[in-house]
Amino acid sequence: MSNSINNHPVPAACGSSRIVGCRFSLFPMSDRFVPIILGALEKTDTSKVWIQSDDVSTCVRGRHEHVFDVVQSIFLQAATSGEHVVLSATFSVGCPGDTEGDAFMSEDDVRLNKGNGAAVDTAVQFALYPMGVANYMDVIYDAVKAAEAEGTFTGGIHYASRLDGDVRQVFRSLENAFVASSAKASHLVMTTTISCNSPSAKPDHAQRKGE
Repeated sequence: MSNSINNHPVPAACGSSRIVGCRFSLFPMSDRFVPIILGALEKTDTSKVWIQSDDVSTCVRGRHEHVFDVVQSIFLQAATSGEHVVLSATFSVGCPGDTEGDAFMSEDDVRLNKGNGAAVDTAVQFALYPMGVANYMDVIYDAVKAAEAEGTFTGGIHYASRLDGDVRQVFRSLENAFVASSAKASHLVMTTTISCNSPSAKPDHAQRKGE
């Protein structure tokens, strides 16, 4: 149970909690969006995270391994429908007031959904916001360089960076960027939009080598 006053969480010091959270919304471009969304949730093992859904979004919280594992699985399960699917998500760590769901921090690091889903070509736009860091641009540049080394970075765009690749490759780059950057900032936020099965052609700057 979380500490609260009048049902509001009592803020902790910024960066004192290492609970990772993600609030996301899933958008299947299909008249079957309800079974696609519910099916993706049902086929994903969420037993190692705190999770809550409402009529707007879903929140997942716990260790970073399991938060990224669950979000990736939900997206993959929806992607296997063959429909154009978009996921919009905000990841955060070190947020003041993170107290509820602490029990899930004691889970081991074994990912429960690692083998879920088939390969899916995926496009990503993401942005990092290191809070309270004077050299925040260095933190962002380091994350971009790492994604370049991983072969997923395909270009800078206004207010974001772009990744392209198989869904597991781009999620790995997102997680690596988040984890590495969180070690340099007491409070880190990462926003991302992830798309697959889009009928739109990729822009020239986002074409990967060999395409």
